[in-house]
Amino acid sequence: MANRRNLKKNINYISSELLAECITLSLYKKDVKQEDVDSILAKILALRDEFVCRISHTEPGNAKKFYAQLQKEFNEQVKDIINAINERC
Repeated sequence: MANRRNLKKNINYISSELLAECITLSLYKKDVKQEDVDSILAKILALRDEFVCRISHTEPGNAKKFYAQLQKEFNEQVKDIINAINERC
């Protein structure tokens, strides 16, 4: 199990890369609606805040299971955001 600091760094890194990708695509494509870009950016920021907060407040008991579930949920939500970026931007 990785320590909390590394998990937070990874979440922040992935979130910043998603933000950069979304902004870059919105600047290079002409037919992108600003509302779509804003909603995706808001999702990314909410994702980051939610998971960093969840890491800070680990459920007592089986920590290994908690972090495995956290990683699984994070990866699923990142995939959803990537699909949204590809569809809208």
